[in-house]
Amino acid sequence: MAIFPFIILKEKRLQSDFVLVNHEKIHFRQQLELLIIPFYVLYLLNYLINLMKYKNHDQAYFHIVFEKEAYACDQNLEYLKQRRFFSWAKYL
Repeated sequence: MAIFPFIILKEKRLQSDFVLVNHEKIHFRQQLELLIIPFYVLYLLNYLINLMKYKNHDQAYFHIVFEKEAYACDQNLEYLKQRRFFSWAKYL
């Protein structure tokens, strides 16, 4: 979980999971773009709308626009070097 400026992991061994860490760093960039607090408001709002739509936690979570970008790009460890501002918007 990324709560700027911290990445919170369940287990210490996950620190070496570069894809997971990259996923969370993508969330850092999203948070900074939206000045942190608005990110969390939009994240929660998007989740709640998805929950009403899909009536399933997992589907609601995976359809959050910020998660879509992070999951689509987390394996590209160079992604943040080339990422444009508000890239998450193309996943709306």
